[in-house]
Amino acid sequence: MAMFSKDLGIDLGTMFTRLADGTQVLLNEPTIVAIEVLDQKMVAVGQEAKDMYGRVPESIEVARPLKNGVIADYEITETLLSYLLQRVSGSMRIFRPRVMITVPYGVTSVERRAVYEAVLEAGSRDASLIQQPLAAALGVDLPINSPSGNMVICLGGGCTEAAVMAMYGIVSAETLRAGGMELDEAIVNYVRRKYGVVIGQATAEQLKMKIGAAVPLDTENSMEVQGQDQVTGLPRPVTLTTGEIVEALQEPLKAVIETGRRVLEKTPPELVSDIIDRGVALCGGGALLRGIDKLLTKSLGIPAYLVDNPITCVAEGAVKALPMYNILRRNLPQV
Repeated sequence: MAMFSKDLGIDLGTMFTRLADGTQVLLNEPTIVAIEVLDQKMVAVGQEAKDMYGRVPESIEVARPLKNGVIADYEITETLLSYLLQRVSGSMRIFRPRVMITVPYGVTSVERRAVYEAVLEAGSRDASLIQQPLAAALGVDLPINSPSGNMVICLGGGCTEAAVMAMYGIVSAETLRAGGMELDEAIVNYVRRKYGVVIGQATAEQLKMKIGAAVPLDTENSMEVQGQDQVTGLPRPVTLTTGEIVEALQEPLKAVIETGRRVLEKTPPELVSDIIDRGVALCGGGALLRGIDKLLTKSLGIPAYLVDNPITCVAEGAVKALPMYNILRRNLPQV
């Protein structure tokens, strides 16, 4: 039986959920579900549901079941996981996969239990949990098996985590329950304050991805977006430049720097000297923001670099952790 069943790594994120097996990333879907309000039936999942966000009648609710990296709506999360697992392994009545699923560092035992039970109910044979920074370090092949320091900063959609690891475990870490969504929120607020125009979260995300940056760039890009005038309520176009987005993102990025700084303060000096030599690995969707490596290098005084697979490394690391379970066991979150 076990011979045919698959090993899967699941990166259960606030914005995206990714499933990987030992060879590749099988699924990368937004963590979002559309439900009929009256009979609680699922209408759409993933990308299809994301396209409906903010564009549906009252009879349909489009919900994100996770908030800041932890489960906010248990039943929807279970439905989502069960749908995704079915897509990966067909009708899984016969071969149920072994799953390693990620949780943010420092979540409470209740929050861990919710993830564990949701993934078992969704149809996995066996489930284990792993902290996101540890999975990320495995996914980018950092030498965490040695007694030397490795630092990772994961910039996710709902939470930002910084961690220092050695000997297959986490030495010091911090989780900031804010991430890419807070950056979008900051852009929405900035446009509203400066221009008196209300834009949607999806529009703010487009601005961040197309012209956004963490530090001023040599080339200034601009982009026109449509918003709603605060006073008249009528549509009104606004043109924003990279410089303005940089200004809008200053506050939330300060919190990210502060998180990294607090982790370094708690780290033993021997390990800090290793990290200065090796640098800080940046992963997660937020690491794709232009110039964030420069900002962190300057603010922390340690070279920060973007890893090769920032989006998928957590899911890939989770699946790599399954065969190493016996070595990692003492450092994994217990349920």
